[in-house]
Amino acid sequence: MCLLVVAWMSHPRYRLVVAGNRDEFHERPAAPLGWWNDTPGVLAGRDLRAGGTWLGISRSGRFGCLTNFRDAVAPPIDAPSRGALVTDYLLSGAEPAAHLDRLHGDAPRYAGFNLLLGNHRALHYYSNVGGEESRPLAPGIYGLSNHRLDEPWPKLVRSRERVAALLADDEPVAEALFEVLCDDSADPEGVRPDSDLPSDLERALTAAFVRHPRYGTRSSTVVLVSRDGPSVLYERRYDAGGTQTGATRIEFRDATA
Repeated sequence: MCLLVVAWMSHPRYRLVVAGNRDEFHERPAAPLGWWNDTPGVLAGRDLRAGGTWLGISRSGRFGCLTNFRDAVAPPIDAPSRGALVTDYLLSGAEPAAHLDRLHGDAPRYAGFNLLLGNHRALHYYSNVGGEESRPLAPGIYGLSNHRLDEPWPKLVRSRERVAALLADDEPVAEALFEVLCDDSADPEGVRPDSDLPSDLERALTAAFVRHPRYGTRSSTVVLVSRDGPSVLYERRYDAGGTQTGATRIEFRDATA
């Protein structure tokens, strides 16, 4: 993912609300959101080049999502795929904190990342950039892009504020959350003067929904995890022009509900 707004234990009906965009090179193949045939109990989209995922949930109620860290030092040549970080957790039996403690020693092998891992009881944040320990998140609404949690990038701040306003209503509506994610208005204030990217791509990246011929928003995801009822995941997929090419809605009850 490249833009996430996460509401944790801050809504009377939903334990977890997630609205996020996955930005990627258009040429990189991916499978849509669905239950994995070779890994029962995992519900996620899938990167078909490396086999991992950027966001997923398990039938046992475990949740994980990942963003790349933009300013990280170049990784080792043989760095493993970061997409495995989410699936490894979804398939584990460990609590989020214990899983991240075990990951800590191996984390320098990976390119820079941010990781959110949770279950029914806790949600934890960890980045392998900067040397900080993982930490639990208190109930609240958080924003995450390609830097540290709640880094005040303009598009992140705007998106988090808009989602917070929606959640102030009694019932968050998926369509309204998708409207936040589809905001493709570029913001000159978000252009980074020290960027080594082409100027047209750097400008495109200042929008929540990125439109660019080579790299852009490939999918948008909304996750509504109920406190005591069925959970629902929505995914919308887009082509290089930003036109929607498909949509998926999956509702299920986790094993502990």
